[in-house]
Amino acid sequence: MTDIAVDPLGTQLFATMPFTEGLGVQVLECGPAQVRSRLPWNESLCTLGGAMHGGALMSLADATAAVCAYLNLPEGKQGTTTVESKTNFLRALRSGHATATARPLHAGRSFIVVETEIRDDADKLIAKVTQTQAVL
Repeated sequence: MTDIAVDPLGTQLFATMPFTEGLGVQVLECGPAQVRSRLPWNESLCTLGGAMHGGALMSLADATAAVCAYLNLPEGKQGTTTVESKTNFLRALRSGHATATARPLHAGRSFIVVETEIRDDADKLIAKVTQTQAVL
């Protein structure tokens, strides 16, 4: 595996979701304008033919978008929860890493909408996810 710079604040926030640690998610960048994380290809996360399972990719996107939404919470609010998520898969990932980049599209008092792109190591788009998070 390639050495990467890991974001300490992001790692702390992702650690509140133990599932992401079990998947092997690595946090690259973490701020209100953009959150980036990646998931290494692993045979245990694949479907037939060696393609990373869509559920693993959606989990990466969901966790990355959740942290992005959290960093954009209105003052005095405690957290968010996913209420809607739409994924378009565009190509398979059979090696390397899936890198997710989440950016807020709308940060309101009741809902935060986040768009996440997942790309491979060649920067080719694997999936595009639009997610709505309810503000708690």
